[in-house]
Amino acid sequence: MDTVRIHFSYVMEVFSISELSINGQIRDREVRVIGEDGEQLGIMSAKEAQNLADEAGLDLVKIAPTAKPPVCKIVDYGKFRYEQSRKEKEAKKKQKIVELKEIRLSPNIDTNDLNTKVNAAKKFLAKGDRVKVTLRFRGREMAHMNTSKHILDDFAQALEEVAVVEKPAKVEGRTMHIVLTEKK
Repeated sequence: MDTVRIHFSYVMEVFSISELSINGQIRDREVRVIGEDGEQLGIMSAKEAQNLADEAGLDLVKIAPTAKPPVCKIVDYGKFRYEQSRKEKEAKKKQKIVELKEIRLSPNIDTNDLNTKVNAAKKFLAKGDRVKVTLRFRGREMAHMNTSKHILDDFAQALEEVAVVEKPAKVEGRTMHIVLTEKK
């Protein structure tokens, strides 16, 4: 009796951790079953599939709940969960996080200051980051918003050999901005 109690508590712990339905949680009328070797066993009732899994001493895990009928696989659940977590970790290692760096300009920026900002943007783009160039307007500058668009155009043109405009100039409140990404 003790071993049954230990096994039961282990199963209850597994249920709370995972979002997958396993064994008794599968309530579908019919399921498509895949065997432990990966072969298709066909469509059968969930109870029959559970019996097959019990005979093999393994678990029945619903791996595709949205399919018609849902797909269940006969596997060792602990091993299956471990492999899934390893795959997720590998995928996280391979993905590259792209940051969005912001460079702020004002409408009355001088040429040398603009060149300094262009060089900073080149460094960001070389690292693989996206660059958001923001032109901020204050007070009387708001009246000349449409004539200041050329500053963003000049900025993009200065970076045209290393960057492309991902999002064209857009006005939002007191700012106008463009987003640049590295040229591939």
